[in-house]
Amino acid sequence: MTIDTTSPAAGVALFRSLGDPTRLGIIQRLAHGEARVTDLVSDLGLAQSTISAHLACLRDCHLVTSRAAGRQVFYALAYPELLDFLRAAEALLALTGEQVTLCPNYGSQTVQSRRATV
Repeated sequence: MTIDTTSPAAGVALFRSLGDPTRLGIIQRLAHGEARVTDLVSDLGLAQSTISAHLACLRDCHLVTSRAAGRQVFYALAYPELLDFLRAAEALLALTGEQVTLCPNYGSQTVQSRRATV
């Protein structure tokens, strides 16, 4: 099966995979080097089950890799290009200022409102 990477669906899937604060935090932590689940739990202050679930998502999307070393599993970014992508996103956010945060569909106030109603 061939996936059309020029399709909007591929881009949407990529952005959704990075669109969760926990997954983005994991990616940002892995930018500094590989880590075990226990390292991520300590660094991000989240439950082991939460970290593991988000790592599974990132692994399924082929954004992170894992390698076993004895009884430990180390996670790392699958592609260094992901860091370039995040740097470009940071540059774009710097250009847009607060406008993305104030976006009526996806801004922080909208996200907080949606969480309050769930």
